Amino acid sequence: MNLSETQVPIPPRVQVPKHPHWPAMSAGQKAALKDRIKRLMAEKNAVLVSHYYVDGDLQALAEETGGCVADSLEMARFGSQSEADTLLVCGVRFMGETAKILNPEKTVLMPDLNATCSLDEGCPADMFTAFCDQHPDRTVVVYANTSAEVKARADWTVTSGIALDIVRHLHARGEKILWAPDKHLGHYVQRMTDADMLMWDGACVVHEEFKGFALERLKRLHPKAAILVHPESPDEVVDQADVVGSTTALIQAVKNLPNEEFIVATDDGIFWKMHQLAPEKTLIAAPTAGEGATCESCAHCPWMAMNALQNLETALRDGTGEVFVEESVRVKAVRSIQRMLDFAASRK
Repeated sequence: MNLSETQVPIPPRVQVPKHPHWPAMSAGQKAALKDRIKRLMAEKNAVLVSHYYVDGDLQALAEETGGCVADSLEMARFGSQSEADTLLVCGVRFMGETAKILNPEKTVLMPDLNATCSLDEGCPADMFTAFCDQHPDRTVVVYANTSAEVKARADWTVTSGIALDIVRHLHARGEKILWAPDKHLGHYVQRMTDADMLMWDGACVVHEEFKGFALERLKRLHPKAAILVHPESPDEVVDQADVVGSTTALIQAVKNLPNEEFIVATDDGIFWKMHQLAPEKTLIAAPTAGEGATCESCAHCPWMAMNALQNLETALRDGTGEVFVEESVRVKAVRSIQRMLDFAASRK
């Protein structure tokens, strides 16, 4: 592969699955299912770690059982500090892999191993490794939404909540950065830090669908609403934001800002936690490209939607959906993740 400084490989087109349709359950059926899961968790000394984007029932179950509902950075921290023998990870595959990388001695189960991520799938390890090899002078920084193999090639792994601080730190040391995979988050970080960044051409199917012109129209209808934007969104959306930040930062904004209305440009799974913390606030989903049947994600990740109470029970009961990471890959990947965790700890 012969790449110049300005050439970036064209990543493969990601096939976006249809949203799964889970059978409706009565309140009694749901309660019985949750009770069965709780019994299994007690039997197997398991703890549940759920991302803000999964179904609200899974977030509620994690909190009810002493688990964790968080963004990917806090999920990684919680899993590595837990004394449970089994980690149940409700999210997407890279989150399960991160849990296994940090906890090789524990069993890590996911409801569905096919729950992946457009950023992960759009950054194949072999293409990415070849790209890095063409730029040996650059510090390789990868977003958490990547495979274990990509993390193994990286110098640093970052989440959206800590990316700015780490890149500022590297820029202050005079380091040039090779960034992957999300170009929108990368561009936001570059604008905020003025760092020298060469970027992979990847994007999140959820956040890329938010459109600036439609957001502008919606803002005119709700002039007092604060606009909350995840930095994986395009520039024309980020530029209209009152708050740009990680899932945790956006949740805290709803809780702490005085506004009564909020237009939210991120996965609408986050609304469960926002409603929990600020039930009196009005939340409005930012408009997507199709604003209906023509959009690929319609503001909710189809891979996150693969997590449900039904297949969580199956995974726990039958041991399906176990996450494995080859040891030679794990040993390399843990270094880039641990750098992030150590950096975060040093800032507290």
